[in-house]
Amino acid sequence: MNIHPITGFVGAEITDINLARTNKGEIQAIKEEWLRHKVLVFRNQDLTRQEHIEFGKNFGELEVHPFAPHPKEYPEIVKIISNDKVQYAASNWHSDVTWRQKPSMGSILRGRTIPEVGGDTSFANTAEAYNRLDPEIKDRVDSLYAIHDFSKTFGRNMSEKERKEKQKKYPPARHPVIRTHPETGERGIYTNKPFVSHIEGIARDESQYLLKTLQHAIQSPSVQCRIKWEVNTIVMWDNRIVQHQASNDFYPQKRHVERVTIIGTKPV
Repeated sequence: MNIHPITGFVGAEITDINLARTNKGEIQAIKEEWLRHKVLVFRNQDLTRQEHIEFGKNFGELEVHPFAPHPKEYPEIVKIISNDKVQYAASNWHSDVTWRQKPSMGSILRGRTIPEVGGDTSFANTAEAYNRLDPEIKDRVDSLYAIHDFSKTFGRNMSEKERKEKQKKYPPARHPVIRTHPETGERGIYTNKPFVSHIEGIARDESQYLLKTLQHAIQSPSVQCRIKWEVNTIVMWDNRIVQHQASNDFYPQKRHVERVTIIGTKPV
């Protein structure tokens, strides 16, 4: 297995490995490179859905997403399909399922149907984005908490009754604005537009200002990498220290990707 860094701050492509036939040594090496590079890319991985699930289980327990579609026999797999009728490409910067009390450790996404042009996914190193913040902003956000709520995104198409029922089951989560990675100790920005309603304990105007400032920091190309998809490309990323967005520049072409998500721990 060979490692090819993509940029100076995030991402690496790993070659000469078959993810359907990994041994313990290879899994340990992948874990180490994952922590180092935060985003890993594997090309030409013709996995079955069950093999996709089994590869994900090497890193922890997999979640079942309560709102996203999945194949009937594979509840751990989230199907993300965009075309001329359903224009959805997760095009806002975010970390997956931050509205959970224990958000995901990481995600493993596979390309099944890829547009001829467009549909790339960009990833941002939130630790490097945090490091570059103005010291005054760091001081303001270091001890703050933000409220994450699924209803900002997934609740938009629910009836009021359904939304209230789901909010009882999945109440808003309170997470640090700046999260500490539980394994590397890095500090990174942990707010995002799709799921964060506000920063707790400060005025609304200040909350909006700080959220926009943090979002702007993540959007710097110098802390990012951009992945061009191919059929059977697999990308795994660390949701604890990385944010991502997909480019919605391919319609009316079809884009079909499938994800398994590794359950994480309560952010601190």
